[in-house]
Amino acid sequence: MQIYIDQTADFVRQRLSDAEAGHDWWHILRVWNNVKTLLRYEKADRTTCELAALLHDIADSKFHGGDETLGPTIAGEFLSSIDVPEDCVEHVKNIILHMSYKASLGVVTFRSKELEIVQDADRLDAIGAIGIARAFHYGGFKNRTLYDPAIAPNINQDKETYKNSTAPTINHFYEKLLLLKEKMNTDTAKQIAEGRHRFMEQYLEQFYREWEGN
Repeated sequence: MQIYIDQTADFVRQRLSDAEAGHDWWHILRVWNNVKTLLRYEKADRTTCELAALLHDIADSKFHGGDETLGPTIAGEFLSSIDVPEDCVEHVKNIILHMSYKASLGVVTFRSKELEIVQDADRLDAIGAIGIARAFHYGGFKNRTLYDPAIAPNINQDKETYKNSTAPTINHFYEKLLLLKEKMNTDTAKQIAEGRHRFMEQYLEQFYREWEGN
């Protein structure tokens, strides 16, 4: 129902007003818009998808001591407070708990079409021009090196290794961003991802040319 979505958008906008710019309200808005685009072509429960998109980073674990339960808890408490039906609340909580890239590196115990759509929407915002901007912004936020030729990317990371990585930002392209095209769930997201993926490849080619002084 639209009233639930409007109330949730207001809540998230206020809650994330001072968030790191790669995970702030504007990120949420882009993911929300991606969900709406995917729902033009993919069949799923719209209310669940939109609520999960709005709340998926309400308490991102990397900004809260690694606590992966805090986000679903806050989301569930808020949705219950505005009288969202309990089955929808639980579905949204499960989407938030299981949709992150790092969650996919562990044992996956929950699947739904709604999860697939929100996960794709979030992953689309992690690639392409905006994905590049977000990666370097977060790297700057954590004071990470842009690139170090002596530090090779660790391609086959498990969940804990990924969570604890402090590698240069360029490594993140190989450890996550360039892998996302093949991990999209829906046909629509796969099509959108193609162009964004090519843009990242072109960016890296230019980056290395400039790194060598060419």
